[in-house]
Amino acid sequence: MKLKQCLRLYQIVRVLLQYGLDESLPKIPLTRPIRCFRKLFFWLNNQHPEKSFGLRLRLAFQTLGPVWIKLGQMLSTRRDLFPPEIADELALLQDKVEPFSSVLARAEIEKALGGKIEQWFIDFTEQALASASIAQVHTARFNADQGELAGREVVLKVIRPDIRPVIELDIALMYRIAKWIPRLTREGYRLRPVEVIQEYEKTLLAELDLRQEMANAIQLRQNFLDSPMLYVPEMYPDFCRQNLLVMERIYGIPISDIAALEANGTDMKLLAERGVQVFFTQVFRDSFFHADMHPGNIFVSYQHPESPQYIGIDCGIVGTLNSEDKRYLAENFLAFFNRDYRRVAQLHIDSGWVPEDTNLDEFEQAFRVVCEPIFSKPLAEISFGHVLLNLFNTARRFQMQVQPQLVLLQKTLLYIEGLGRQLYPQLDLWQTAKPFLQNWMNEQISVKRMYRDFQAHLPYVREHFAAFPQTLHQALLEQKKIRQELVSIRREFKLQQRKNTQRVYGVIVASLLFFGGLFGYHFLPNWLSIGLLLVASGVLVGSVWKK
Repeated sequence: MKLKQCLRLYQIVRVLLQYGLDESLPKIPLTRPIRCFRKLFFWLNNQHPEKSFGLRLRLAFQTLGPVWIKLGQMLSTRRDLFPPEIADELALLQDKVEPFSSVLARAEIEKALGGKIEQWFIDFTEQALASASIAQVHTARFNADQGELAGREVVLKVIRPDIRPVIELDIALMYRIAKWIPRLTREGYRLRPVEVIQEYEKTLLAELDLRQEMANAIQLRQNFLDSPMLYVPEMYPDFCRQNLLVMERIYGIPISDIAALEANGTDMKLLAERGVQVFFTQVFRDSFFHADMHPGNIFVSYQHPESPQYIGIDCGIVGTLNSEDKRYLAENFLAFFNRDYRRVAQLHIDSGWVPEDTNLDEFEQAFRVVCEPIFSKPLAEISFGHVLLNLFNTARRFQMQVQPQLVLLQKTLLYIEGLGRQLYPQLDLWQTAKPFLQNWMNEQISVKRMYRDFQAHLPYVREHFAAFPQTLHQALLEQKKIRQELVSIRREFKLQQRKNTQRVYGVIVASLLFFGGLFGYHFLPNWLSIGLLLVASGVLVGSVWKK
């Protein structure tokens, strides 16, 4: 381990201990090694005993930086796993991270634009509107020199300076831990920790280039253009840089502000259902989904509360799925919804995620035990955290491997559940999603889809149709050439076989002559025995020489 990594590891341990997070460890045999290891750092004590555990946990994550803040953001949506005093504190990590200096922010923006802010904008707010783990945002308006854009309200998002080295150190430590996991447990290979960290690294580093977020937002906006379900703010590409994003300013109610949503007359049931529909539309229709849907990035429009519309921001992390992944997921979801656990088990085996010799009957029964209790219940009575834990135990039993390409999708599903619990706990997630998936599957095998696929490939067919006779002629010539080469190879092979047979016979004859001369030494004249040995040696040398 390099010196920087050792120092970063010590810093992580120091922060966790100074905020007294070790005090929450239960005193059971399983935690005894950790508690013994903690005694080695006897000079590090809890410096904030007067603060609540939730506050200390949030401050520790905030101190450790973006990688840990992202973890806190995800945990904040799991109110079924944590008490309110912890979940409420972690929720502040979504957009209320301590901002960096406004002077530094202005300097970074002007450096990116290549001039004073006033050259393009007016009413720039020195105080950050919101601050998160990777960046913070300030508001402004285009000045009169910007033509059609003049007067439009915008948000300027700027990356925190000098943040990349901290992220790279944490990622390097994660890689070291991931490489050790297979050595610590026999089942570590199944978790594929290195591949998971690679996927996480790719998405986290992508957030450091705001041009990618700009491109993602443009694509997502195009996918839901004029949709009553989701609105994505307009981007202004001419002003976007690697560390600066300029976008339309939106006004909406934070998705986590249930009281404000109800006061606005929002149809909470429809809002929750549309959240599920938006997610499945992004995944299965577009193969392009917002993968950072924590409450800090989701708002609801003030307009038309009877037909509520989501507003999505911060598209730095998006996920994509290929056609095989989509088909596999859709078939699995439908099989779950139809309680066809045998189909679920068979899909897992066919996909290669479990060994092909897995006992299908036992696998089916394992899924039945885990999933059957969750049906016919409102969302409020279902703990997906416990279900996932049971599925994890099932996976461990049947040697199922983690699929890194689905990590983002799994995280997004957790966010969807967290939002659903807050908006409308009685939401029937299964009945909301099942019709969508069924229609999607039917559409995949429809004649209309086959015709669209044919149209999509028509330019390729048209391009290569004219060259088809020439291509066929070349293929026939190649086939004739291959036949000739095969005849030559067969002839060479037979000749080689004949030579090998001659060598074998030569070795046998040489062996007989050699042993004849050796044993005939006492019965034959010396000159005859020596002659037999010399002849045997000559035959043997001749055979080897030919080879």
